[in-house]
Amino acid sequence: MSDAPELPKKEEEEEEVTPEQEEHSDDSSEEEATGDTEMDFLRNLFSSALGLGSAEKVLDELSLDGVARYIKSGKCRNIICMVGAGISTSAGIPDFRSPGTGLYANLQKYNLPYPEAIFQIDYFKKHPEPFFALAKELYPGQFKPTVCHYFIKMLKDKGILTRCYTQNIDTLERVAGLEGEDLIEAHGTFYTSHCISFGCRQEYSLDWMKEKIFSDDAPRCDKCSSLVKPDIVFFGENLPVRFFSSMKMDFPRCDLLIIMGTSLQVQPFASLVGRVSKSCPRLLINMERAGQADHLLGLLGFGGGMDFDSDKAYRDVAHISTCDDGCLALADLLGWKAELEELVKKEHARIDSQDKKEKASESKGAAAKASTVTVAPESKKEE
Repeated sequence: MSDAPELPKKEEEEEEVTPEQEEHSDDSSEEEATGDTEMDFLRNLFSSALGLGSAEKVLDELSLDGVARYIKSGKCRNIICMVGAGISTSAGIPDFRSPGTGLYANLQKYNLPYPEAIFQIDYFKKHPEPFFALAKELYPGQFKPTVCHYFIKMLKDKGILTRCYTQNIDTLERVAGLEGEDLIEAHGTFYTSHCISFGCRQEYSLDWMKEKIFSDDAPRCDKCSSLVKPDIVFFGENLPVRFFSSMKMDFPRCDLLIIMGTSLQVQPFASLVGRVSKSCPRLLINMERAGQADHLLGLLGFGGGMDFDSDKAYRDVAHISTCDDGCLALADLLGWKAELEELVKKEHARIDSQDKKEKASESKGAAAKASTVTVAPESKKEE
């Protein structure tokens, strides 16, 4: 989960796949990923025991300044961002696990058997109402992307972003200007929805789902009347196939991994930090340190956990701050701060203007509807 859940959008024309084949494909991808992890363990174990595979130190200093100098050197051309709920909190969207303010701490009003049930697929099928009530509160389109979202967009514009892997389901990466190819929505997205019936699987748009949710209707399929669910990955569902296929291609060639706003507690997303090469620098921008290796497993060389402080630390940097402040600080060191602030200002003004026009249009439509009175035509008098 996004630190919550999220489901995939089909990006390309593909041969039609039956639900059974699709489910088998998901299972195969996850089995392959598990096999890869086991092989990584053995590889790292033998490498550590035999003293093989020493890594090149790329950063001249384990600090934000060191990372900025590396980016400016021109040697850094394939950046991957891994992001979680912490990049959206300044937009007003709660994260999931913060005590007192997190989403899970504030679900009492839905009378759930336990907080995570709201994202449990079996519970949803029997009791969809709590999820759709929550979806109405947090629906995409009510929030603006943050400084952090636009910093990732700048990396794309400068031609150095390979991909952004997100745990979030709020679609703010898309609103900020990232497109389908730029994104791996590991826990799915509200961007599309599907009928949950395996025999149907009719697809629905963001606007269709929004209309249903805001009219307080439980969304039902126009074809078969089954429930329609946004394409977010609930507990009990498989992650998108594209998550598994893309990570195998993207991470081996990554030359800087930037991790922001995630506790790195949810698997398999958290394990991605160990899929970059041993020489690849890793920058964490977060309110607290995360993803540090278990000491015993670290000695065995397993897991690829982060090492910020030990005598052997050579590539991991922790910048403890909000994601927005960390991105502004890095942008400043890169000479991009004014450009980033201008981008945020311009895009927020554009979104506000668009919202204003939409609301004015909705008000006009409502007023016209209210003032329309059907009057029976007067009968013609006979002459």
